Amino acid sequence: MDRRRAVDVLIVSLGSTAGLRRADEDLGRSLERAGASMILATAERPASMRTLMLTDLAWARAARAAARAALAGLERPPRAIVYSSTTAALLWPQPGAIRFDAPSAANRRGRHGLWQRPLERLRLRRAPLLLPWSEGGRDELPPGVGARGRTLVLPVCIEPSSPVEALAPRAASEELGARDITAITYAANPSKKGLDRVLAAWREVRAGRPPGEELLVVGTPPGELAASGLVPEGEPGIRVLGALAPRDYRALVRRARVFVCAPRREDYGLAQLEALADGCRLVTTPAPGPYAALPIARALDPRLVDDDLALALRTALEDPLPGYAAAAREALAPFGREPLDRLVAERLLPRLLG
Repeated sequence: MDRRRAVDVLIVSLGSTAGLRRADEDLGRSLERAGASMILATAERPASMRTLMLTDLAWARAARAAARAALAGLERPPRAIVYSSTTAALLWPQPGAIRFDAPSAANRRGRHGLWQRPLERLRLRRAPLLLPWSEGGRDELPPGVGARGRTLVLPVCIEPSSPVEALAPRAASEELGARDITAITYAANPSKKGLDRVLAAWREVRAGRPPGEELLVVGTPPGELAASGLVPEGEPGIRVLGALAPRDYRALVRRARVFVCAPRREDYGLAQLEALADGCRLVTTPAPGPYAALPIARALDPRLVDDDLALALRTALEDPLPGYAAAAREALAPFGREPLDRLVAERLLPRLLG
């Protein structure tokens, strides 16, 4: 077997969603721009399981297999390992830094995290470095982990999917009324994302809107939603598109006036931040969890953050604030590639390799 020379950083990517895969790829490119060599080991998607406990076990095993294969292909061990998510680190073959949006202690409560939570605490205590995506994720670390001095908040890179100057002239000037998709939502996990609440709000608002307007639902197979009864097949005003390639999905977001969601818990809000970056107005309910997009949405237009989702959606469509997209881009500046590259080069890499 051909074996590569040792690299500086091995990233063990869970890759269970397109957003996680993209975040890991962005981190790898940022490390390379900082002068480090790296390889990305991505877990193979396991078969679907009936419970969260079994699902996490299957993904943890897949991450361990990916890490072992990558380590076996190196002449010497990497100088550092980064496990992307606490699930990826649960069965690690050797210790490394852990990057995460939220710990299992916060999003696997009760019976859903019976075996994950105690093992996660052990891994978090042994990790040389903890890399939460947000301050909220850091604050949800379980007590007794002893994270002080071992934590660096490392956000995910958020940028427009197309340069602003390449957008249509009216879109570039923030005239969002020119967009031809009324609303879009991402619901890869329909229950957690509150798709039922989004649909109820849309149906209420659509009753008084011009015919032909649509809500696009992305991330969940049409047959699954039809079988659940959430979206009867052929219901007017709702189009279910299923899973899309990231490029195709972001192309739709660039055409949408509103991104609407009602999460029951939000570990970060990656889809919401991307929607803001692409000029959508974010309509959302408040939600527990380290919801990084929530304070930004409130600062941009507090009327669009409301438990009365129908009221917020109607406001976004009928009484939009001017300059919203430009203000969103300014608010997202700390999430841009250049500041994150500086963070990786000046603070992350020295701690990983020091």
